[in-house]
This record gives sequence, C-alpha cells and structure tokens, in this order.
Amino acid sequence: MLNNSGSAAVSAPSPFRTATNQLAFVCDRSSNEHIRELLRFYGLRTSLIRFKVLNALVAATLNGRVVGVSEVHAYLVSLSAGMAFVSVREVLKRLCDEGVILLQADKSYRITDEAWALLKQHPDG
Repeated sequence: MLNNSGSAAVSAPSPFRTATNQLAFVCDRSSNEHIRELLRFYGLRTSLIRFKVLNALVAATLNGRVVGVSEVHAYLVSLSAGMAFVSVREVLKRLCDEGVILLQADKSYRITDEAWALLKQHPDG
C-alpha cells in the first residue's frame, strides 16, 4: 500500500524499538568511546558513519533483533542521519572484512562475539 507521497507505508514494527535495558540508553547518549576503542582495536579509523552503523547494530543486539542493510539504513534515516544506502552497505562490508561484524546466511548482520565482549568491557558500553 502506498501513502500520499507515493512511497510504501511503513507499519511493520521497528527492529530498533527502545530497549528497557539501561545499556541501550547508555549507548545512545555516550561519547562513543566504546566504539572508538573497538575500531582502534581492529585497526580502523573512526568516522561518523561507522559510529552510527555500529550504534544501530548495538541497539538491534540489545533488543534481540537481527537486521540487514535495509534495516540499518532505515534506522539511520529515521534519525535524520542522511546516509546513502550504498554508504551504509559499504561500511557494513568493511566491518565484515575486518572481523568486527558477521554477515549471516539470512543476509542479516551481527556483532562478532569478540567485538561484543570488547564493547561490554567499556564502562560506557
């Protein structure tokens, strides 16, 4: 079904509903130091889009959701992040190549166990 603007109406539940888990709120408001340290550990430079993509994956993980590139992009657009779909896809690909996240058989992404353990060690994450 299309809405008045000609785009598909979105009525499906968001994979990023606010968690009752306090960690979700800490990740949203933190200085991103936990992500900065994670990227440094994997030898990656920090960038705004990497912070946003990783925060989206953290939020999905905390909410017990699996997300693909479309869901990550939709989440960023909902935050008025203005990220291009192809940019989000390239960041996800690079994070996979470096072992920070995994592309699963169903085309969803998840943070690796090692990366998740590193994030949990940080007082902000």
